[in-house]
Amino acid sequence: MFSVLICDDSLVARKQVAKCLPQDWEVAIHFAKHGGEAIEALQSGKGQLLLLDLNMPVKDGYETLRAINEHELNTQVIVISGDIQPEAHERVKKLGAVDFIKKPVNAAVLQQALTTHGIIGDKAAEEAAPELDPDIRDCYQEITNIAMGQAGDHLARIMNVFVELPIPNVNLIEVSELHMMLSDIETHEQVSAVCQGFLGPGVSGEALCILSDSSFGDFAKILEISGDVDDQLQLEVLMDAASLLIGTCLAGLANQMDLMFSQGHPVVLGQHRSVSDIIDANKLKWKRTLAIELSYGLEGYNVQCDLVLLFTEESMETMNSKLAHLLED
Repeated sequence: MFSVLICDDSLVARKQVAKCLPQDWEVAIHFAKHGGEAIEALQSGKGQLLLLDLNMPVKDGYETLRAINEHELNTQVIVISGDIQPEAHERVKKLGAVDFIKKPVNAAVLQQALTTHGIIGDKAAEEAAPELDPDIRDCYQEITNIAMGQAGDHLARIMNVFVELPIPNVNLIEVSELHMMLSDIETHEQVSAVCQGFLGPGVSGEALCILSDSSFGDFAKILEISGDVDDQLQLEVLMDAASLLIGTCLAGLANQMDLMFSQGHPVVLGQHRSVSDIIDANKLKWKRTLAIELSYGLEGYNVQCDLVLLFTEESMETMNSKLAHLLED
């Protein structure tokens, strides 16, 4: 069976790329969160095709391409990146990439690239994934950037640390794919998670705050907590982080859309469980959702907190109307 390796530091991006592969293509799909993991996977025989992001921690796309050449690894590489500078195109082609596709990935464009380079035949077909209009996506990313920055600032002041803020990922997905979207958050670890619903005029949704269990030790160091960090203390830390991040992000988004959200009581989806169990505990009844993925890190610490805001598809009519002024020339 043909093997495809998808390398991107974003959970949503990895799963969206996988979703855009031809549905009738019998293929084994593998994932890597950075170039270091990608090289290890390639050396173990995974990845006749590598779909590679450029901007990643540990080992970026350029370094990964150089390592592929250095180790003479047998793979074809298609770069998928938001960096659309002509210089970026030239660099990756010189380093051996067969093609360059801009983010957000488009199923038809990806299929054309696969066909052009003989990776699949002309008969391979794929029903296009639901997509956001690029201008609308840009609006959501911009207002989320601002809201995320406000939440990060609060967290930095409270904990006296530097908060790493990535670019938010915004996608329209089938709710049935939520499990797939989040399934490889630290798959080798257990996580704890909180869910909180929110409601406003014409807008509703849920927010998930997911924290890997390995983060609690460093959280305790930052907060200068001595002694054992038991389950009760971990739950308090999780609830405090979720309350701060969810509340501040929602307030920032609401303010920019001239809305006001009321928030439900936070619900603990589980402690020390797999992501699969966490997602199964939060079964949504919607068909599609606007998913906004935010990943917070603390510089110098092994702390990673994933915040996912999920809006019902019906909410987008109100939200798009509120953002219409941002699209005016």
